[in-house]
Amino acid sequence: MFARVSTYETGPETPSDAPSEDIINRALEMSGCRGIYYLHGKGAGKDLSITLWETEEAMAASRETANRIRTEASAAQNTQILAVEEFEVSVSTLKD
Repeated sequence: MFARVSTYETGPETPSDAPSEDIINRALEMSGCRGIYYLHGKGAGKDLSITLWETEEAMAASRETANRIRTEASAAQNTQILAVEEFEVSVSTLKD
């Protein structure tokens, strides 16, 4: 599995809720997308989004569409995109 992590700078006008349902659904509809997490920093001045991908190829193929979605979400939430990084997930465990 692979992950794309986007970092956003937030400000006083940034809503504390997650991106819209439309933005989330558009991300999840991309081929090979396994899931999405959105982390809202409490007083830290930044938020993170993490998308998970079945394969490195699926992640690479999604870059253009993901860039468009990210830009739209950033504008809607009054954030600035600081960084976009890609990783291979070496451990994935969730407790029931």
